[in-house]
Amino acid sequence: MSTLAPTLQAFFTGRLITQRQASGHTIASYRDTWKLVLAFASGQLRKPPSQLAIADLDAPLIGAFLDHLETVRGNSAATRNARLAAIHSLFRYAALRHPDDAAVIARVLAIPPKRSDRALITYLTEDEITALLAAPDRATWTGRRDHALLTLACQTGLRATELITLTTGDTHLGTGAHISCTGKGRKQRITPLTSSSVRVLQAWLAERGGLPADPLFPTRRGTPLSRDALERRVAKHAATAATACPALREKKISPHVMRHSAAMRLLNAGIETSVIALWLGHENVATTQIYIHADLALKERAIARTAPQDVPPGRYQPPDAMMAFLDGL
Repeated sequence: MSTLAPTLQAFFTGRLITQRQASGHTIASYRDTWKLVLAFASGQLRKPPSQLAIADLDAPLIGAFLDHLETVRGNSAATRNARLAAIHSLFRYAALRHPDDAAVIARVLAIPPKRSDRALITYLTEDEITALLAAPDRATWTGRRDHALLTLACQTGLRATELITLTTGDTHLGTGAHISCTGKGRKQRITPLTSSSVRVLQAWLAERGGLPADPLFPTRRGTPLSRDALERRVAKHAATAATACPALREKKISPHVMRHSAAMRLLNAGIETSVIALWLGHENVATTQIYIHADLALKERAIARTAPQDVPPGRYQPPDAMMAFLDGL
């Protein structure tokens, strides 16, 4: 009898969905990983997926699968590591339920993630943000919706999923104006709004109307925008904005770039990284350090503070002992 099939089913239904209450994106990512693993193992071992045992998925086979992802499927090291994380998650779940396979499980869990280069993030300058916000045609309903959406995204730094799942009831435009959302890891947080964002949202809500449970940025049919639709709208307006701001032609604009831009705005305003991490909903403050690495102006200001102007560089020379004695009198 297969030890893998019931363990895999219990992992998804009991562990991920019931206990961890994982998001739909996490479940889909883990599901796709295991579909790839089972298809690869089935081809290598000449067994149908339903008859595979945990012992069949040993470290050499998992290692071969990870190599297959990079060499045959052309996946990046980051994608390889994400697949490995999904494999590790199930094997940790199986470790306490199948002690007979402890040796195989331990060797798979010992497979390390692959180190990879981390590229600098892309973000928009103030002039580029201004050009992007001016791109939607506000003479149309769709343009006014997109203008409100882009304004909110650039100011709050909400993730794409957080933006498209906002409802009209999530907006609080009175005293202490803010947006409430449920972010990654099902963490609830509130993000304050500037006066300019409040004015844009007030105008949009007056036109949008609807009940508190209705999507804040709906389609023409009243349904929530999909992630793909959001990315298409952002790309469309970025192309329009590039005519007024040619610097945008060199950047690939996405909802996540607007999130980065909001973080860089806060960093340039002198906000501490721990506060920015709370603002963005980062689980670990270390994640926010990427914005410090990307900000060349911040590094230049640091150099300016450590190197006095109009002073030629040189090595320190201690004063002569006799002159120091006389100076001390």
